Amino acid sequence: MVDPTSDLEENVDPEDAPTCATCGEPVANNPTHRVVTWVEDDAVQARHFCDDDCRDAWDDER
Repeated sequence: MVDPTSDLEENVDPEDAPTCATCGEPVANNPTHRVVTWVEDDAVQARHFCDDDCRDAWDDER
């Protein structure tokens, strides 16, 4: 997987890109990409989303 802190808007192969936590689509070369991070049990967690709508849907599911 691509480093979640990297710039995912350029030259990322969809096979290497993270997938959206809501719809499962690869998040590559997408300027609307969003990432949510948090610490849980002393470990950093991250979820990637293709846009604000998917991010909001994930919030609603939690």
